[in-house]
Amino acid sequence: MGTLFYGGTIYTMRREGETVGAVYANGSYIIDYGSVKELELKYGQELTDRVHLKGGVMLPGFVDSHMHLIGHGERLIRLDLSACTSKQEALSLIKKSAEKTAEGEWIFGGGWNENLWDDKTPFTKEELDNIVPHNPIILDRICKHAIAVNTKALEQAKVTGNTAEPFGGVIEKDDTGAITGVLKDKAQELITNAIPEKSDEYVKNALRKGIKDAYRLGLTGAHTEDLFYYHGYEGTHQAFKQVIEEEGLLFRAHLLIHHRVFAETIAAAPQTAYQSGGDWVELGAMKIFADGAFGGRTALLSRPYADDPSTQGVCIFTQTQLDELVKQARDNNMPVAVHAIGDEAFDMVLKAIEKHPLKGYGRDRLIHATMLRADLIERLKGLPLILDIQPSFVTSDFPWVYDRLGKDNMQYCYAWKTLLAEGLHCAGGSDAPIESADPLAGIYSAVLRTNHEDISGDGYMPEQALSVYEAVSLYTKGSAYAICHEQDRGIIEKGYLADFTVLDQDLFAINHRDIQNVKVSKTIIASKVVYEK
Repeated sequence: MGTLFYGGTIYTMRREGETVGAVYANGSYIIDYGSVKELELKYGQELTDRVHLKGGVMLPGFVDSHMHLIGHGERLIRLDLSACTSKQEALSLIKKSAEKTAEGEWIFGGGWNENLWDDKTPFTKEELDNIVPHNPIILDRICKHAIAVNTKALEQAKVTGNTAEPFGGVIEKDDTGAITGVLKDKAQELITNAIPEKSDEYVKNALRKGIKDAYRLGLTGAHTEDLFYYHGYEGTHQAFKQVIEEEGLLFRAHLLIHHRVFAETIAAAPQTAYQSGGDWVELGAMKIFADGAFGGRTALLSRPYADDPSTQGVCIFTQTQLDELVKQARDNNMPVAVHAIGDEAFDMVLKAIEKHPLKGYGRDRLIHATMLRADLIERLKGLPLILDIQPSFVTSDFPWVYDRLGKDNMQYCYAWKTLLAEGLHCAGGSDAPIESADPLAGIYSAVLRTNHEDISGDGYMPEQALSVYEAVSLYTKGSAYAICHEQDRGIIEKGYLADFTVLDQDLFAINHRDIQNVKVSKTIIASKVVYEK
């Protein structure tokens, strides 16, 4: 029993510009393609269902190569400050949320970005105390590498001015030595460890919300890192299996394994954990953080920050510790997926990989690769790895990042075109909920490299702009290659997954600036229409 997809433009993505007239699929897999007449004659009575594209444009299903799917769902059900363009606007929303919350309950929110505000300063605990005096509150910065909390939260966590600053973390203090209420990177755990554990139903509800919103955005799958932040490996893994496999909320979830739950995962998984789990919920590489982010000046640079020469960022692990984590993965025949934004952090990761090279199956993944150098790019060549980039970072980080890093130091920053030209493989992700999970927003950013602050309209570092084909490939072929699925995912081909994204306009034919107006008309997983506008 099969399904015929027809009545629109169908791009295979095997080669630039290649189209077919129709696709015939049976359940999870593509069986054939050709003209409607050819497929009808060839498959006759086996062809039991038809999906008319109504003039839409069908592509291989978009897959986000780096996001936090449960976190994305959480963003949809909690206080969201990402659209606030002033601190006062954000404080007003926080106050309204607090008024609806029972005294003593924790308040969770996030997405704040002081770079969008006039005064460019984060929340202070005093500002939060003034509007939320009776509830502990924790507000994630947009980058997730800093939090702002009030006095109640500090009290619950027993954090005082005498609390030791953990390695790889920062407890911000003012000129008098008093805690400001902002904690960065590893120091965040001083607060998060005091938060009551979320219920199983809360986690599953956030996952459901995340998947349903992914459908709306044309996503048929994602590489996601959630296993550490909720109920460890077992509880969170079971939530994925229950929601996707048992409840039938179809989605291709590739789960990166945070290093803190790696031993637990290996103990519970088959002998070879990488890619185990099945078609829907699959285990991936060991996830490691090497540094922070530019926003909080915690990304680790090889030189001081241009706008604050007192710091070069934060090193989450020493080189010895990082080497040992990579060795632990190798001892279990596993690749690694390492967050590295600053060039010095990237250098540390490469040293660890060079010391303990991947042997056998899999590919290492270097996530973000935002700030590189010519020597680092040369060392990447020939290694079994992929660079997991987030095009939307260009939209959100410019122009303030020029001041932070120094305009003369940008040659190999956000240099997506250079990476592809050097023959390196790249995949496209969003890092949602840090950025929008919309792959079309990522494609727009990769191609135009602009935002509303780009007065000239020429784009930031326009020489690094990708073609539409290169940008779409990040979310199709690139995501498949990242997890060694290039033989059955990422293009429209016989034997490949019948997962498709259908758009209302042709990305390859319209003006590039109109990409931001394109909408998803259908999302199809395993031949089933899971979303239709």
